[in-house]
Amino acid sequence: MAKYDFDKLTERRGTNSYKWDSPVDADVLPMWVADMDFEVAPAITKALQERVTQGIFGYTMVPDSYYEAIVDWFKRRHGWTLERDWILYTTGVVPAVSCALKALTLPGEKVLVQTPAYNCFFSSIANSGCQLAENELIYENGTYHIDFDDFERKCADEKTTVFLLCNPHNPAGRVWKREELERMNAICLKHGVKVVSDEIHCELVMPGFRFVPFASVSAACRDNCVVLNSPSKAFNIAGLQIANIICADAAVRRRIDRAVNINEVCDVNPFGVLALQAAYTAGEEWLDELNAYIHGNYELVKDFVAKEMPKLKVVRMEGTYLVWLDVMGLESTSDELTDKLLKEAKVMVNSGTMYGRRAGEGFIRLNIACPRARLLEGLKRMGRCLAEYNGG
Repeated sequence: MAKYDFDKLTERRGTNSYKWDSPVDADVLPMWVADMDFEVAPAITKALQERVTQGIFGYTMVPDSYYEAIVDWFKRRHGWTLERDWILYTTGVVPAVSCALKALTLPGEKVLVQTPAYNCFFSSIANSGCQLAENELIYENGTYHIDFDDFERKCADEKTTVFLLCNPHNPAGRVWKREELERMNAICLKHGVKVVSDEIHCELVMPGFRFVPFASVSAACRDNCVVLNSPSKAFNIAGLQIANIICADAAVRRRIDRAVNINEVCDVNPFGVLALQAAYTAGEEWLDELNAYIHGNYELVKDFVAKEMPKLKVVRMEGTYLVWLDVMGLESTSDELTDKLLKEAKVMVNSGTMYGRRAGEGFIRLNIACPRARLLEGLKRMGRCLAEYNGG
């Protein structure tokens, strides 16, 4: 029997929620930005409530217990042994991406990304004065795999100096296998390319799949990478602004630390520090139930689409809570379909073109991290709106 209530319909509209209060129309059901509608693990709430009673919220120091919580979590949960000195804290994974790029690239160099890709990768690359190099993932049989020939061609370009990996992959839903990670790193090493691995979704993995931290694959991977992670996605605490940059290479770590300080993203929220420790020390049972609930939502989406929207296809979701829907069977572009769903169905989703104009065309992204009743309502709205395409 479940211990935690993920069916609870918590009202978020009117709370200055970016997800819920961005739509002007109050009838819109937001299923877009990667923000869950579940209340956080009770251990997190308890830790924050105890801190609030102190009544003063000044600048915070990050204690030894913070680093211990991270080290213990990744060893226990993922079999990855890391050292305290490898960890640099910052305000979020997107600032961490930007700091890593500023530390590892020069303006005009290329950063390799596997598209479709998280849209903030594109802005971070541009803001660093770098050029985007795309290794388009191959979409086949309802999932994605890597075009390694193209990957090597892009790495062999002397202007390519960093590969920005997303593991698990947003929005394609892949949880990369150990052998895939090892092969990517071997190619990067061959051509002098450093790996920056965004692992923010690392705790959100479906049954039958296992997340492998890039740095845990081998000593070669560890020494050639910078790992970025945070409890923000899995524990729904993005607003508390806490993330970590993990790098075993002392010289690279010094450069990144310098970038963190130059860009002034070195002061973190005291509540974020406490929330991370509560999540990593007392949130594991809650996380396991969350993953099971999200898997149930994913199964619901697959069943509903097959019965009510058969011209759509659900791309296999190995990780994250973001369903990538293949809409190529419809007579609309991704942008047109997204606009139609917002205006006619009052459902807000993301157009695939946000994640790569070419690689994302023909897809939309759907956030399913919400109570099942809310998800079903969204799906029903979509089904009614798209009935003209699906023979309804």
